[in-house]
Amino acid sequence: MSDCDFGLVGLAVMGENLALNVESRGYRVAVHNRSTERVDAFLRGRAAGRNFVGCRTVAELVAAVKRPRKLMMLVKAGPAVDDLIAQMRPHLAPGDIVIDGGNTHFLDTERRTREVEAMGFLYVGCGVSGGEEGALKGPSLMPGGSAAAWPPLRELLQSIAAKVGPNGDIPCCEWVGPRGAGHYVKMVHNGIEYGDMQLIAEAYHLLRELGGLSNPELYEVFDAWNRGELESYLIEITRDIFSVRDDRGDGWLVDSILDVAGAKGTGKWMSQHALDLGVPSTLVTAAVFARALSAQKEARSRASRVLPGPADDANAAFRGGVRQLVADRVAFVESVRQALYASKIVSYAQGFVQLQEASREHGWGLDYGACALLWRGGCIIRAQFLDRIKEAFDARPDLENLLLAPYFRDAVARAQPAWRAVVAAAASTGIPVPAFGTALAYYDSYRRERLPANLLQAQRDYFGAHTYQRVDDAAAFHTEWLERRRAPRP
Repeated sequence: MSDCDFGLVGLAVMGENLALNVESRGYRVAVHNRSTERVDAFLRGRAAGRNFVGCRTVAELVAAVKRPRKLMMLVKAGPAVDDLIAQMRPHLAPGDIVIDGGNTHFLDTERRTREVEAMGFLYVGCGVSGGEEGALKGPSLMPGGSAAAWPPLRELLQSIAAKVGPNGDIPCCEWVGPRGAGHYVKMVHNGIEYGDMQLIAEAYHLLRELGGLSNPELYEVFDAWNRGELESYLIEITRDIFSVRDDRGDGWLVDSILDVAGAKGTGKWMSQHALDLGVPSTLVTAAVFARALSAQKEARSRASRVLPGPADDANAAFRGGVRQLVADRVAFVESVRQALYASKIVSYAQGFVQLQEASREHGWGLDYGACALLWRGGCIIRAQFLDRIKEAFDARPDLENLLLAPYFRDAVARAQPAWRAVVAAAASTGIPVPAFGTALAYYDSYRRERLPANLLQAQRDYFGAHTYQRVDDAAAFHTEWLERRRAPRP
């Protein structure tokens, strides 16, 4: 009997939690999993006594859902999604909606939207963020694809999404744009997440190595930070991490964790596409490479016994400045906070520049203020800070860079002395801060009218006749450099 409101394929933790979320809003949900034992376990366990229908096959799942069918896939990105669409196809009817809620590459969603629409059905690539807890209690949802799918989907998706606003009634779910737009916005969210996490890790490293803060003291610092400009989910959970004891000894658990970071690839995708677009998303790239370098643990261990760092008697002036910087612990903590906040602003500025360029490239027509609001609750990068981004784009929809918005311009100006002092202190003492450093380098490059790229272009013309433009003439010029060069000394 076709009496279910929603169908879901894929009962791993995210799928289970999202299904429970949908059912809790008053919907009847059909569920299926490739391993049918998982369906049985779900119905006996967390779904017992609730409004679910277990389905043994894809055909049974499609038949159980009333038309127009709303069918979500939460399976591993890649060929499994295409295989599942192929299994659904013979059983679908015009107007049915197929939704991919996985971490799919946006170009696959661009392709699949066109293919599924050509079959006579509707397709949605929906970014889902918030982890297990978000899926159960209210995630951030970023749907894009076939525009005709949004009216029948809107009530259901917005009902299960996180809510923000003064009255807690603004859903973190709105239509993003055509084809792969939703999955692209999710990819940029994940890339910014990489940057945020790396920046926080570098702040921790500085506070511990230079400031000498203990884990209980770090807890207090992050607790204070979470009640100000840096209020966010990631600052909150970082605070909590410093309070957890190691159950195998007397120390703290974070100190017993191997310093090797994993990655699932979405940060790398953002960095790769930034290169394709020609936009300088340097911070996410630094964060991706920092994880890659952390994975070279054995090589780093060998190098640590061979490669020297700064000598104690070297850079005396710098070291005197570092001692002065860290002498007042309260002031040093505040300097690191300001450096973190300024770097975070750069990270988001880069992310939105990439969104703007991708939107132009693919004709998506993204609403950047709305994108910021989608991330205000439910997701991993949820933060008070995002309200400021929405305000900036509401004031100027054509804003070309967040750094030019008055709030962010002034915030960076206030933080700049501390930011520079912290990066200099890290460099002079040999503490790696790739994200802090690349954020500052981007800021300094962006604020300069003239960069040394004139020399780069002269070099390119010298060895490859690539031509150049003059500051006083936009025509293309080529110089025979060998003929005009000064002869070297014999």
